[in-house]
Amino acid sequence: MHLYKTLKANILLADKKSFLINEEWDVLINRKNLFEHLSSFKKELNEMTEAECKKYMQDVLAPIGKQEVWAAGVTYMRSRDARMEESKNAGGGDFYQKVYDAERPELFFKALPHRVVGNHQQVNIRRDSTWNVPEPELTLFINSFGEIQAYTVGNDMSSRSIEGENPLYLPQAKSYERSAALGPCLYVTEKPISKETNVSIQIKRNNEEVFSGNIQLNRMKRELTELAGFLFRECDFPVGCFLMTGTGVVPPDHFTLNVNDEVNITIEGIGTLTNVVGVKG
Repeated sequence: MHLYKTLKANILLADKKSFLINEEWDVLINRKNLFEHLSSFKKELNEMTEAECKKYMQDVLAPIGKQEVWAAGVTYMRSRDARMEESKNAGGGDFYQKVYDAERPELFFKALPHRVVGNHQQVNIRRDSTWNVPEPELTLFINSFGEIQAYTVGNDMSSRSIEGENPLYLPQAKSYERSAALGPCLYVTEKPISKETNVSIQIKRNNEEVFSGNIQLNRMKRELTELAGFLFRECDFPVGCFLMTGTGVVPPDHFTLNVNDEVNITIEGIGTLTNVVGVKG
């Protein structure tokens, strides 16, 4: 089932039926057995007419409240190769091979909620970066008990020229205004998401496709529970958190985003997250 956050209420969509849940977002999602809780609304589903549903869906927000957003890096071989390539001139390429093979994953802080945008909102590229790419990522919602309860689509905007100059510049390459996008919903399932799930990205420039790619989750080296477990080892998250799980689709080295490019990231079963590229005003 799909849970959307809107300006006025939260919308539960299941089996083409819809229902408004008037409950604070953080309280609603940060609980044990979220799927079972939402399933309790089955009797109320279909109370909204199609017209009412469309009206509310015009005001869909990023599915985040007070949660922090974290990210995992080098979880796919393609990501490892790209990071090694971008950092070789700075002498940091070997670090990415080491973290790919290590027991401990790379985890880093990505964004506070006010720097996160939703579906059909603008993401930014840095004006002091010459090489910028989107990174399509399955994103976990993990409750305050450390349990993966839901999934969404994530766009981890990255300044590769800054990160490649020196790995210690990673926070500047990853964390800035509108550097993260989540949406269009939370996908809440009874069972863990299938490893056969497909993740795809399409970038358009002047309405023409300039890059596309896809990968399945089974190409990820790390287990999702493994990533969540490392994040929660020494951190508490009172209302849960979001964790981007890394990308296996990276544009070629000669590609960089332009202002007004359109980025479409689709994860099978969840939906499509669409963002237009801009710069900080």
